[in-house]
Amino acid sequence: MAAKKKKQEPTLIDTLRTVVADSYALLGQTHICHWNVRGPSFFSLHTAFEEQYTELFTAIDEIAERIRALGALAPGGLGNLANMAGTKEIKEDASASEMVKHLLSLNAHLVKDMKQARDLAGEAGDTQTEDLMIGRIQVHEKTIWMLESFLEG
Repeated sequence: MAAKKKKQEPTLIDTLRTVVADSYALLGQTHICHWNVRGPSFFSLHTAFEEQYTELFTAIDEIAERIRALGALAPGGLGNLANMAGTKEIKEDASASEMVKHLLSLNAHLVKDMKQARDLAGEAGDTQTEDLMIGRIQVHEKTIWMLESFLEG
């Protein structure tokens, strides 16, 4: 009988690559929601979603460039990024409420991965990456608060 292969703990680079993939998935899902939102909340959500995906596009570039600065390659290709993220896609005809709930869950998942990257960076003494993740966590926690507040209405 073969010995069980021990699962390796993710490295900082692995985790940052996952953060890029998760972020790209969130960007794509937010863009779909921006295009397809309907109903009484159209104007407010359409604008909010655009602000979110626009800000996220710049952030993804910064995280990918940090990966490069650490000597690794940033992930790319839509299929590869989708596989890495493993994100369930929202239906194009989802209601505004379903869209908000979906984006809320994706942001929460991303924060979890960012916290792992932050902690790994801290353990490695990589204060630049740790600071980058702290800043990104703050952005997504604020987004989570806004999305949750919308659902309270």
